Amino acid sequence: MGELLELDRLLRGCSDKSFDDGLLIETDLVPVAGHAAPVKPAVYEGGRYQRDRRWASPDDAVPQDVIVIDNVPSQANRLEEQLRRERVRCGFPEIVLDLSDLNWMPEHLPRELSSFQFPHRNADAYLRDALLDGQPFGKSGVGQAIFAATSWTAGALIAWFPQALLYGFWQSHLGKKRQQTKHARAWVSEIVGWQPAARETTTTLGLKGDPLNLSIDESAIFDPDDQAGWRLGDKAEKGQEKKKLSELGHGQVPFMNDNDAAPAGVSFRRITQRASLSFAQLRRVAVGDGSPAADDAARTLVVAMGLHAHAMAFGRGFALRSGAELRPETASVTWLSATGDERIEFGDAEATRQLVSAAKDAAREASVPLDGWDRSSLRLQPNPSLQRAIANTWPKLGD
Repeated sequence: MGELLELDRLLRGCSDKSFDDGLLIETDLVPVAGHAAPVKPAVYEGGRYQRDRRWASPDDAVPQDVIVIDNVPSQANRLEEQLRRERVRCGFPEIVLDLSDLNWMPEHLPRELSSFQFPHRNADAYLRDALLDGQPFGKSGVGQAIFAATSWTAGALIAWFPQALLYGFWQSHLGKKRQQTKHARAWVSEIVGWQPAARETTTTLGLKGDPLNLSIDESAIFDPDDQAGWRLGDKAEKGQEKKKLSELGHGQVPFMNDNDAAPAGVSFRRITQRASLSFAQLRRVAVGDGSPAADDAARTLVVAMGLHAHAMAFGRGFALRSGAELRPETASVTWLSATGDERIEFGDAEATRQLVSAAKDAAREASVPLDGWDRSSLRLQPNPSLQRAIANTWPKLGD
């Protein structure tokens, strides 16, 4: 067991004067079903897995075949989801796009979008296309500050989008002559399966059953936007489609070839997660008009958020997707430094929650802007153009 990570050490490590390099978290994972049980990696266009060859150790004679089970952007999204869930307990800032007035949308769609869910974080089109008190958000004081923020003038991001300084952003949705600010991610996490048992992607064959065994050769006429009103027939009218009954979910449908069947799970010799935090990247972050102490405290608060997100997301068993349930078996945390690496611990989720609280107190003492912290969410509404785009995508259907 290493020394428990404390706030003072983080503050020193995040300082411009520090020669500390960052943190490395290495975890051996096992499927919930047991060692070598099949796991479903992420599937990309064409039914492909993300395959690679990597060195497991500098001492290896040859690289090993691997499949990326969960890649870096996906891991960042999972970490942000944990920050969203912990928002109230930790006082994290949140901006919400309120969609509750769009009452025609199907029930599976969210009635609000959190800033922890915006695909591009502070640089997202949903934020650009929002209204605050009936006015364009980008023309409000808060909106102007967020859209103008950079990593070296990051006060507004610390106040409202601290996760963007951890997981990165590119302000690319305002126009060619507007801000094009970029900030690379400081936190990088990935889950990899080593030495897959099958060299080629295998598929799951089977049969979708039907207790009445309806004929799948019957032709059905239906509205593709609302399949509940289908009928048997031969002639489709305008706006309708004609397909086999099996296209509507009836009948026994075999999945007996690679074109129809889904990729199968993969058995791996071992599965690892590697998460790293770069102090060098975080040292690019500055409040803008604050003191060096404010910069140190702001960076430290961001690091504490990252550690808490990791503890909540991956410090216990977790499910990536159907067929990809994993749990940590062993984990190590290394403090990386030019003067020598050191094994440390950052504790469980309660310990990291307390670290966030202590870092927040230090940030306030150093006059770091925390306008969005420890308050209710700032609620926005979609502008008319966005409302129309949503309505065109999800039109109101007849009863």
